[in-house]
Amino acid sequence: MGKCPNCGEWNTLVEETTGPSRQERSWVSRSKPLPLTEIENSAESRFSTGIEELDRVLGGGLVPGCLGLIGGDPGIGKSTLLLQVASGVAKERGKVLYVTGEESLAQLKLRALRLEAVEERLIAVSEASTNAICDIIDEVQPVLVIVDSIQTMFVEEVSSPPGSVGQVRESTGRFLQMAKGNEIAILLVGHVTKGGNLAGPKVLEHAVDFVLYFEGEVHTSFRIIRSVKNRFGSTHEVGIFEMSGQGLIPVANPSQFLLSQRPVTSSGSVVVPYMEGTRPLLVEVQALVAPAPFGGNPRRQTTGVDYQRFSIILAVLEKRQGYPLQTQDVFLNIAGGLKLQEPALDLGMAVAVASSVANVCVDPLCAILGEVGLAGEIRAVRGMEQRLRELHRLGFKQCIIPQANVQGNEPIEVKGVSTIQEALNLTVEKKR
Repeated sequence: MGKCPNCGEWNTLVEETTGPSRQERSWVSRSKPLPLTEIENSAESRFSTGIEELDRVLGGGLVPGCLGLIGGDPGIGKSTLLLQVASGVAKERGKVLYVTGEESLAQLKLRALRLEAVEERLIAVSEASTNAICDIIDEVQPVLVIVDSIQTMFVEEVSSPPGSVGQVRESTGRFLQMAKGNEIAILLVGHVTKGGNLAGPKVLEHAVDFVLYFEGEVHTSFRIIRSVKNRFGSTHEVGIFEMSGQGLIPVANPSQFLLSQRPVTSSGSVVVPYMEGTRPLLVEVQALVAPAPFGGNPRRQTTGVDYQRFSIILAVLEKRQGYPLQTQDVFLNIAGGLKLQEPALDLGMAVAVASSVANVCVDPLCAILGEVGLAGEIRAVRGMEQRLRELHRLGFKQCIIPQANVQGNEPIEVKGVSTIQEALNLTVEKKR
């Protein structure tokens, strides 16, 4: 039957087994109800992954019995990072089982040698049968299991091919039982679709304890790990890494890294203190405005920011400030390959565009931030104290901020503005 009789959609039916599976591990039925006061707190039993940036994203490390999911684009560095984690845990904690369903053991060994991640207690197996892997886990009793990837795993009792909804759901359920029943931390690698979402049923994300996304462009060296679900910590932390020949290296000072090649004598360049979770980052917003060739339709192109938001900023500049952008091509770029969404970027984008139009350089030791409204007003943003501390640490002398955020005890000189006109008067108009 190709059409579902309930919802009327085509090709949504999945064949599943209804008989008892061979690997029944009923850890749930053995659990006894206990008062909360008598339940042992396992927060103190976390163990480190060996990578400080990853530990912060996880909330302090891995919890025994947790089941985690890591997703990202192909080639972004998921397997590289997890092999580094496996090596670090094997060196400090105990046996680690690395299950690869996509590579041969020889390929895995070559990557381990390149990353200097060869450890005696790091055990590798090339296997795609979920039942066989569960038997190996029972035999080896590791402290950590890494499954690369969940889309290649299959259960013999389910007749659908690996990667299908039924196989992914059944395999995840088996690994969930193994993790909770044996107090073993298990990390699953998940493929993503063209839209950037994790492939497979949504129940995959609901079943795990945390979901981490790898972000960044493959052709750049910058990588960000972001937590979108975490039962053991905050989802506002991010980890920042640089891809190198020796694997992923944590970036201790990402702001300095992002601004290291900034052209200080070029128009259209503005520094904005951006909040990535609870961590402030200084990013460079670059704008270029040029006449549209042959008087045709002007181009609007962005890299790293939302195009719709950028269109609003351009409309405010045209309507409220009278900037003639109807016949101009406008390009905007976030240096470093980052993808940013925070409204605090609005004023920085507006000043960068105005700077390029007027061909005037903004003071390189002045940062700009604030949310721009449709009437040209500047609205307050969160995390101002952390942003200003980061600016002070890196030697910035001044920052233009929303008037509502001015407190009077800032570590650097601040100038509060209420409208976009005031901000332009302080940065661009006074130099024209």
